[in-house]
Amino acid sequence: MYRVRVRSMPPVVLALRRFPNPRLTGIGAGLFACLTMFVLACLDRLLFDASELVYGLLFLPVSALTALWVRPADLVTAPISVPIAFAVGVFPISGGSDGFGGQLMGLVTALAVHAGWLYGGTLIAGLIASVRKVRLMRARRQFVLAQERNPAAREQRGAGGQERSPRSAAAADRSAGSAPQPPAASPAASPAAAAKAVRAGAGAPAARRSQRP
Repeated sequence: MYRVRVRSMPPVVLALRRFPNPRLTGIGAGLFACLTMFVLACLDRLLFDASELVYGLLFLPVSALTALWVRPADLVTAPISVPIAFAVGVFPISGGSDGFGGQLMGLVTALAVHAGWLYGGTLIAGLIASVRKVRLMRARRQFVLAQERNPAAREQRGAGGQERSPRSAAAADRSAGSAPQPPAASPAASPAAAAKAVRAGAGAPAARRSQRP
């Protein structure tokens, strides 16, 4: 007997597989990132006195989750929605003065100061989206090659062609059967017709002789 050796998976991989794995659209992933960063920024302001370090550290896993949870058709939107989410979330901890102009200047200053965290999160989202895209293209190519090399698929195609040929043959028989056919001569009438032909052939020379002077 042959024993099949089952490879045990690491506990980290098992824990990641138990993790929820939704598939969000591009707009859904952007809304998820923006709302999550805004809520985390508010908690950061309440609990950690608007710490930029805490906000930057929380931004990295949110960027990774956004790139992991977006559906394959919208992978290109992950690196775009992550910087927007960072800008939305940094607004509560920007520390601008009163008035619209002061808040805007505080937001621009916070974005300039925390550009390192912004670039880091965007880079993580871009790398994860690129890896997912490459794996998707490789899996699709392997599927196409397997379909071309699989003899069962060829047999199914051949069976489909064989199924079509009897149908076409039956249609041809029906069309041939519907065409009008000349009536067949009866066997009883054929001897009489032959006798008449013989008599007509015998009478023709006699008529020619009587017409001579």
